Amino acid sequence: MSRRASAVPLKGMKMKLSNYYVPTLKEAPKDADNLSAKLMIRAGLIRKLGSGLYEWLPLGLKVLKKVENIVREEMDRAGACEVWLPVVQPKELWQETGRWEHFGDQLLKIEDRKKAEFCVSPTAEEVITDLARKDISSYKQLPVCLYQFGTKFRDEIRPRFGVMRAREFYMKDAYSFCATDEQATDWYQRMYDAYTRVFTRCGFKFKAVEADTGAIGGNFSHEFMVLADNGEDAIADCPACGYAANTEKAAVKAPAFTINEADFKPMEKRPTPKAYTVEDVAKMLNVGTDKLIKLLVFTADGEPVVALVRGDHELNEPKLRALLKCTELEKASEEVYTQVTGSPVGFAGPQGLKARNPKIKIFADNYVKGVVNGVAGGNETDVHVINVNPSRDIEVDAYCDLKIASEGDCCAKCGAKFNFTRGIEVGHIFKLGTKYSAAMKAEFLDEKQKANPFIMGCYGIGISRVVAAAIEQSHDDNGIIWPEPIAPFDVSLIAIDYDTNPEVKKAADELCAKLEAAGLSVLMDERDERPGVKFKDADLMGLPHRIVISSRTVKDGQFEYKRRADKDAVRKDLSAADAFVAELKK
Repeated sequence: MSRRASAVPLKGMKMKLSNYYVPTLKEAPKDADNLSAKLMIRAGLIRKLGSGLYEWLPLGLKVLKKVENIVREEMDRAGACEVWLPVVQPKELWQETGRWEHFGDQLLKIEDRKKAEFCVSPTAEEVITDLARKDISSYKQLPVCLYQFGTKFRDEIRPRFGVMRAREFYMKDAYSFCATDEQATDWYQRMYDAYTRVFTRCGFKFKAVEADTGAIGGNFSHEFMVLADNGEDAIADCPACGYAANTEKAAVKAPAFTINEADFKPMEKRPTPKAYTVEDVAKMLNVGTDKLIKLLVFTADGEPVVALVRGDHELNEPKLRALLKCTELEKASEEVYTQVTGSPVGFAGPQGLKARNPKIKIFADNYVKGVVNGVAGGNETDVHVINVNPSRDIEVDAYCDLKIASEGDCCAKCGAKFNFTRGIEVGHIFKLGTKYSAAMKAEFLDEKQKANPFIMGCYGIGISRVVAAAIEQSHDDNGIIWPEPIAPFDVSLIAIDYDTNPEVKKAADELCAKLEAAGLSVLMDERDERPGVKFKDADLMGLPHRIVISSRTVKDGQFEYKRRADKDAVRKDLSAADAFVAELKK
């Protein structure tokens, strides 16, 4: 007799919790460092294998696949074509774009038995561009957009936040190849619209914001942020004109200052022994941190440059990189810092810097211009200078927007004051231009038979991040509250006394069959456990609808119903189950 499993589901088979693998926990492991990680582990969605590496269990995988299916449907609707690309990629492709060296330590490099070098894919620009250049030769074949679902690996120096910043993660990445800027803009908008539909269908409150292009490159991008109070990213949102960007990208209006030079005092040195931070110096000199002028030294494509920001602000490195139009921007080494400033690290001041180093370029944030009688490094160990006035004492090449947007800043487009919220990035779309196609000589022939590089776009969704973001946005003290479109099951059917009361078993089985016949998925908890245990597990797992059938309810010809997001349960008549199921299905 054949032992091969039947391809046809067996009649009468129900998804029962007693034989479904959902290992719930009362407490999360101590190393679970954010809410979604704690709830995903406690609810039996994932288990941790190692640092930044997670196993997806049946309940978690169901959610992951639901998100994947929504994304696939919207990508197909937009006109993209699905492919499957290798996870292991040859070194030679990455050398063509220079990213074998420049991607950094996040790139996991490996060797095969022949000592040939490869990397484990963190992204797929090189591979997809190579695919296109092999098969696309004419403008008549363009535009085209290809996408895939797959595992990516980035060797994060400090994996954290569970699956939100893991080393291995699951994502959808898509790439458009176009002949003209108009085609490229059209595909960017198509993906923007598709992502809007995806996250709407997932049941999220979200916002698309302008963002820095980062390591992927290109000249324009949007992040799609799921709004959550404890989100990892800050969003600057203009209530007047609708402009929104993450705080690393948000353009800040230059403030207007009224400065009276009669208020300027002579500069004086002050001893500041062992005062190494802005806060230490401000406390020692009894001034606000907004009085300090921070001097930072960077190398831009190998050339040193100085940036100045106010002590209570943070320098925005992407803005500085964009200003300098450089490929690489790095904080200078101690040696370079000392060579540029002639001062020990931490005590350099911009006053007189041009006299000491005429070739150095100095760029200051707009807010620095308004500092009156401020404080800067004294250009010697354990010394700072007070009464530094930028218009009098500092020679600046340009004042510009160099700070990370923060409370009190105003929109550069309309001047209204920003609102600030927090979010979790779940999708990112980029206008890449010809960055990769030009580097890899991926070209097509236009109408005049002239060779041109493809104009590209790149569009990613972190499928595994979407699952975590849903939990961060929708939960309570008892557990997860799944948005209905991506919940692993629609209904949690708790049957109390299932094995000991035939009436309970009959009522639970019949209602389960009605729900499933209507297309609703049901996870029945018929375990021999106390009611309190079942209720706690149901709340923890967070299925949208909870139905309870017990000896007490059956005696009254009823069952109990509660939406997971509601506080109170209501009684329903078993005789009206058909109408209830029809209403639930709407």
